[in-house]
Amino acid sequence: MRAVLAWKETNECVYDLAFKPDGSQLIVAAGHRVLVWDAADGSLIQPLKGHKDIVYCVAYAKDGLWSPEQKSVNKHKVSSKITCCGWTNDGQYLALGMMNGVVSIRNKNGEEKVKIERPGAASSPIWSIAWNPSKDEHNDILAVADWGQRLSFYQLSGKQIGKDRALTYDPCCISYFSKGEYIVMGGSDKQASLYTKDGVRLGTIGEQNAWVWTCRVRPDSNFVVLGCQDGTIACYQLIFSTVHGLYKDRYAYRDSMTDVIVQHLITEQKVRIKCRELVKKIAIYRNRLAIQLPEKILIYELYSDDSSDMHYRVKEKICRKFECNLLVVCSLHIILCQEKRLQCLSFTSIREKEWVMESLIRYIKVIGGPPGREGLLVGLKNGAILKIFVDNPFPITLLKLSTSVRCLDMSASRNKLAVVDEHNTLLVYDINSKELLFQEPNANSVAWNTQCEDMLCFSGNGYLNIKASNFPVHQQKMQGFMVGYNGSKIFCLHVYSMSAVEVPQSAPMYQYLERKMFKEAYQIACLGVTDSDWRDLATEALEGLDFDTAKKAFIRIRDLRYLELINSIEERKKRGENDKELFLADVYAYQGKFHEAARLYKRTGHESRALSMYTDLRMFEYAKEFVGATDPNSSRILMTKQADWAKSSKEPRAAAEMYLSAGEHLKAIEIIGEHGWADMLIDIARKLDKAEREPLGKCALYFKRLKHHGYASETYSKMGDLQALMQLHVETCHWEEAFSLVEKHPQFKNDVFVPYAQWLAENDRFEEAQKAFHKAGRQNEAVKVLEQLTHNAVVENRFNDAGYYYWMLSMQCLDIARESEEQRNEILKKFERFQHLAELYHVYRSIQRYTDEPFSSYMPETLFNICRFLLNNLTKDIPPGISKVNTLYALAKQSQKLGAYKLARYSYEKLQELHIPSRFQESIERGSLTIRSKPFHDSEDLIEGMMCYRCSTNNPLLNNQGSVCINCRQPFIYSASSYEVLPLVQFYLEEGISDEDAVSLIDLEVPHMDERNARLQHTDNDLQALRMDDGLDSAEEDPFTAKMSFEQGGSNFVPVKVSRSVLRSMSRRDVLIKRWPRPLKWEYFRSLLPDVSITMCPTCFKMFHSEDYELLVLQHNCCPYCRRPIDEPN
Repeated sequence: MRAVLAWKETNECVYDLAFKPDGSQLIVAAGHRVLVWDAADGSLIQPLKGHKDIVYCVAYAKDGLWSPEQKSVNKHKVSSKITCCGWTNDGQYLALGMMNGVVSIRNKNGEEKVKIERPGAASSPIWSIAWNPSKDEHNDILAVADWGQRLSFYQLSGKQIGKDRALTYDPCCISYFSKGEYIVMGGSDKQASLYTKDGVRLGTIGEQNAWVWTCRVRPDSNFVVLGCQDGTIACYQLIFSTVHGLYKDRYAYRDSMTDVIVQHLITEQKVRIKCRELVKKIAIYRNRLAIQLPEKILIYELYSDDSSDMHYRVKEKICRKFECNLLVVCSLHIILCQEKRLQCLSFTSIREKEWVMESLIRYIKVIGGPPGREGLLVGLKNGAILKIFVDNPFPITLLKLSTSVRCLDMSASRNKLAVVDEHNTLLVYDINSKELLFQEPNANSVAWNTQCEDMLCFSGNGYLNIKASNFPVHQQKMQGFMVGYNGSKIFCLHVYSMSAVEVPQSAPMYQYLERKMFKEAYQIACLGVTDSDWRDLATEALEGLDFDTAKKAFIRIRDLRYLELINSIEERKKRGENDKELFLADVYAYQGKFHEAARLYKRTGHESRALSMYTDLRMFEYAKEFVGATDPNSSRILMTKQADWAKSSKEPRAAAEMYLSAGEHLKAIEIIGEHGWADMLIDIARKLDKAEREPLGKCALYFKRLKHHGYASETYSKMGDLQALMQLHVETCHWEEAFSLVEKHPQFKNDVFVPYAQWLAENDRFEEAQKAFHKAGRQNEAVKVLEQLTHNAVVENRFNDAGYYYWMLSMQCLDIARESEEQRNEILKKFERFQHLAELYHVYRSIQRYTDEPFSSYMPETLFNICRFLLNNLTKDIPPGISKVNTLYALAKQSQKLGAYKLARYSYEKLQELHIPSRFQESIERGSLTIRSKPFHDSEDLIEGMMCYRCSTNNPLLNNQGSVCINCRQPFIYSASSYEVLPLVQFYLEEGISDEDAVSLIDLEVPHMDERNARLQHTDNDLQALRMDDGLDSAEEDPFTAKMSFEQGGSNFVPVKVSRSVLRSMSRRDVLIKRWPRPLKWEYFRSLLPDVSITMCPTCFKMFHSEDYELLVLQHNCCPYCRRPIDEPN
């Protein structure tokens, strides 16, 4: 950093300065006057009069402090004299620096928000404060300078950032650069100093003869103006020099004066090294990085040998102050350049070598070598170019020029030297012979390509110049300064930023191609050219018969066609062919130069190749010209090929007709079929003889593809291919035709019914699908379809469907049991299980709807009965999908509604033992508490509703023995809608009575039926009574009642068995019969309350109260359990 004096004026004592926001004018408080200066040249624009005393402070309004309509200004008392103040960037807070060493931060209303008490208090008055104007900082940062000779930084919250920075003077002023990156301070040391934003001193701006009272930075520039006690006003321009170093693809440069950033120019990775001191010099070489600070040199090394590694660590510290013009680092040494002297120091600060030159050193560069023995290239002001080895005390003179050296570089093989002299001329020498190879004007820097010996580039006058061998220079525009050349990348330094510019090496490659130097052109192309350049190289090399280079170039662009050609030529060469003209003819043919290829084929005696080339290309006219009228065999071949061409031309109908006339039926059918001309195809099929099976088969195949089912059917019928015809009907789902064919040919039954069943199942017609599976004799598939459906219904919580499918499965099992005697017992067990599951899922659907849906259409009594039925019938293995929690929850709620408080309490207690979902948690806890306020017994009406119709015992509402009477073990018969116990008792036939006999005996009318009905009489107008004493109270009068008696307290169930006489005494109106299909037996039930009307579904044999059944059938148009439509016959 250098400070250059721009202008200087003298006046009265200057206490403050302020720039106009655009930086064009400067306001100066000089004694009693305020002066307006031109900031550019320091000329006085005008003085502002009116002050009668010394002016201590001036400021330029950015957006106005008070609005014009305000009549007065609010005033606030403070504890000490205010010495300085400053608003935050957003104008929300004001910081005040005071004489007692306190910084007070206040809001716009003057209320104190933060108070910062500094050490030293009144002995260290705050003399200057400034807010960092940077928009990149996350927090507002306040810089505070006091006369305790300290510089500190604070956040808006009052928290200090870092430690106090000690100063050697009393600071009078502090000012930030526009972007907040640097600070300028002046004071009792009679100079202004530059600091980083963190308070690290970088250097002196300008030394004066008196205290510096004020310093300000011109907005958006590097100009600093100082105002002094003796009236001096000085404007300095700060010039920040670039401190950097480059080695191959790594570039290190100084940032913010105290940091070093290392940039990998290929991967674009960057790493920042914070030094916290002014960085004076940087050198980089391989895995080493040297940074010179004011009092020491730091040597860094990379963590690993990976070429892309960017992690540096400190290897050595040389704690000495050095003055040098240039710094160079090697593997084990650092080289210091001071005017004419070069010093070589080890990393432990021991001076190992020293070289004194005859002239000033202008350029120095490390050119590599073994560790500890690296070579240096040195250019002097007198034109001498030397090579120095670190381990050799004697420099080697390479060349002696007449002018001063500006830039140097050595080629990759160390055979050529490129020099830029002070006249901007590039000179390239052969190092061994000292001969000047060529020179070029307008150069300010030069670099050899690190990957190609014969290529260099140089920059100058805004152009980048690339030179290959001794060809003319290729130019392109470029901003900046070229510093390196690696492969196809040129490293360019523009202002302060280094970038890698990708430069296609097309121009030098074409220069080599013009001279047929294919191998050299390939080397250049490898550095980086476009795909079209690779293709040109490949083509030129192929035409030049350099197959090796052509092959490598075609591999680059992945052109398999040409690679196959080169491969075939190489194979032919191995077999002894060496006719270059024939090889070239093949190349021309591949390139589309057909006439040149034909001429070369003719010249080499390979006319047949030319002929096949023309015919393959459909160039029949050229082929005829080439052959002439002499060879009839060739003419015939041409005609055949022309017919083939017609097939792929834009007139396929004409081509098909040509094939038909030539008798090539298959080819004609193929063309017609592909184009979908069904009319032509059926004409051909009808004309063909039925013995010509292949063309006919192909016609039928195309008809199928074109979905002409009728034509395909006609064709297969003509062929007599019944199997194919059947398959056609099945594939096109023409089931009626398929069934009629099966009637005539039963051997195809499986081929039709199995696909038909699968089609039905896919279309959700499962009952029909089952029938079809049965017809095909595939019971297992039928069951499998239903089991899958059932499983899906359970998984998807469609419990109504699950119940229905389980019922269907049970009926399926009955069908299988009827046909298969071996598996009968096992299948009947399955039947029982499926019937049981069907009923469980059927009832659980109501519970699930009650718990999951917001509104329920079920009566409380129905839900109460359903829950009890489900809990009585659930075994230890609860079926999937059925939730005991939901059931108990529903039961608890309905029991509470209906007055079954004891059962409700039992349900809540049982729920406590189970894992309860969170949605029920609160409701169950509330219910558990409220139920304890109710009496501990159940409603009498509910208990009476559980009376056994066989033994008249009142049963508990929940029974752990299942749905049977606790006394007589008689199973209860439930209504399949309301799940109330029906007044039915099941009875069994005595041995020897068949189902037909039983029905005929029951159907006989008995005379005392009316007599029994007569017992029911009216005693009052509206009171109906049954007189028990006159009723049938003896076994003789009602034989069935006598049969119902059993031994009290027996643990085994004693069924009611009836004789012929008892059957004869029964009324048909009182008996319900479940007429199960074989192999099951019929089941008989007697109604003990004939007035209660009961309806039984003739399909599923479920019992309902007649009113409920009629209502449900009207709602659903079918049985609610088995879904039998009402109009379906029994």
